[in-house]
Amino acid sequence: MWRVGMSEDIGKALQAVVDRVQQAAARRPQSLPSLPPRLVAVSKTKPPEMVIEAYQKGQRNFGENYVQELLEKASNPQILSSCPEIKWHFIGHLQKNNVNKLMGVPNLFMVETVDSVKLADRVNASWQKVRASSTLGQRLKVMVQINTSGEDSKHGLPPEETVNTVQHIVSQCLALEFVGLMTIGRYGYDLSEGPNPDFQNLLARRRELCESMKLPLEKVELSMGMSNDFEHAIEVGSTNIRVGSTIFGDRGYPSTPSPEKRSKVVTQEAAEKLDRLTVKEH
Repeated sequence: MWRVGMSEDIGKALQAVVDRVQQAAARRPQSLPSLPPRLVAVSKTKPPEMVIEAYQKGQRNFGENYVQELLEKASNPQILSSCPEIKWHFIGHLQKNNVNKLMGVPNLFMVETVDSVKLADRVNASWQKVRASSTLGQRLKVMVQINTSGEDSKHGLPPEETVNTVQHIVSQCLALEFVGLMTIGRYGYDLSEGPNPDFQNLLARRRELCESMKLPLEKVELSMGMSNDFEHAIEVGSTNIRVGSTIFGDRGYPSTPSPEKRSKVVTQEAAEKLDRLTVKEH
């Protein structure tokens, strides 16, 4: 299911991104929490060999948008044997009927896209059932996704529901560890017009949350920023960025699927609704 083809030098591209991350972090105001940004390499549509190559160059956190692709890639024998410290982030829209499958992903580290109380409850129950016994009671890290741009094509909670949702997770979902807030935001914002308002919205939601729940700012991470805007995101406070094409190269999707795959592709696209609109955003 992955496009075959290797980058000539993933290591060089990865190092360039790491350098830019560090430089952007150095430009942050001292008033912001000094958490070093976490780079999540988004390997969507890329073959396991590319993941292994990036891992061998020092990358540990990887992100995927689709449950089935993540399960297949994380279960790949080469990745399991070559990447023992890999940490998988799920960064796509999660349907409730796919929760159990996601909880079975080897080395699942974080789900960044919890966008409702009902989904949080489902993930909590599934993690307890599927994984708790094999992880010695370790809680699953989750972020709450906020739709800061208000676009119908984006998933996520309305910003005003942030506090109540997080309070529910912290008090009722004991198998989950709330670690932060995530947003995608609108694509192609012109920074010459000022700071990205979607990022500013997420910063405001964090301030509101921390004041309401008496939490220090450094205890609530912010996942925002992708290939086209990760430096700005870091400068204003992001602690978790999701970068794909800048590391692995452009993605490609077959324009005309084979007849035997066509029905499966149509079903997946319908299930994921408009997620394809965000292909270039990671």
